[in-house]
Amino acid sequence: MAYAPVTAIVESVEKISPNFMRVVFSGPEMKIVGSTSPVFDQRIKLIFPNPGKDLPTFPTTGDWYPNWLAMPEDSRGVMRTYSIRSLNMGPTFTSLTVDFVLHTEPGLTGPAATWAMHAQEGDKLLILAPRLDAEAQGGIEFDHGAAQCIVLAGDETAAPAIARILEDLAASDNSHITGTALIEVPEKDDILPIAGPAGISIKWLPRQGRAHGERLLESLDLQAKLTASTPADGDTLLWETPAYSALGEPVAAASTAHGEYYWIAGESGVVTTIRRALIKEKGLDRSQVAFMGYWKRGIAMRG
Repeated sequence: MAYAPVTAIVESVEKISPNFMRVVFSGPEMKIVGSTSPVFDQRIKLIFPNPGKDLPTFPTTGDWYPNWLAMPEDSRGVMRTYSIRSLNMGPTFTSLTVDFVLHTEPGLTGPAATWAMHAQEGDKLLILAPRLDAEAQGGIEFDHGAAQCIVLAGDETAAPAIARILEDLAASDNSHITGTALIEVPEKDDILPIAGPAGISIKWLPRQGRAHGERLLESLDLQAKLTASTPADGDTLLWETPAYSALGEPVAAASTAHGEYYWIAGESGVVTTIRRALIKEKGLDRSQVAFMGYWKRGIAMRG
């Protein structure tokens, strides 16, 4: 198969804050994983084993995803999408770090957070991640084009992607870019170090019991009221970028962003509210914005 999940072995597990668990993966099969370009908000797929079951295996030919879907649900495991927090490559090894949000609020803890809370050195799962031999990676939405001022905003689920974007910008010739990163987290002890560019101000916004998204709206100076997601909304997530539109809006072949560029991710209802407000109140062109719903309150998302 040209592109299929590889077995990743837990190298270390650390609870880095009340609501974040950091897991480092490595292992012999991981040596084909890697990227020669900045990671930014690169998405990856993790497949967790069902309790008491082994990891699923795939045929050596054909497309892995239809084969995975065809497996019985009780043996194929659970797939979730995450962002790379860090990627370290050596001549003969790769280690990949994922920061898991624990979602400690009642009713919000899903299979991925449960796995992370109980993960131990030597545990295994499957990872579908960028490969060094792949011609095209995909899964990266951050593309500021010619914009010289960027605004990154998201909740705790977007924090790892925001951190990676900032650190990749700082390590590249984009370090001159200015802007703001707004990261809403459950509490002040979830504030974590990020080595971002000097010109981008990083503002952590602990909710401390306030409604999800309120502090993001305030910090973006938006007057809109939050639209909460409900189970009746289904499991469709908002996903609108300059290069893709889930709503069917016209897209450009390449980024034409200039001036300001907004990258917004997190709970889908919050992101939807922010999108509408930015368009209505600030009159932004869609080439200047990327809005991604990473999860939806009250819905057990798939994939």
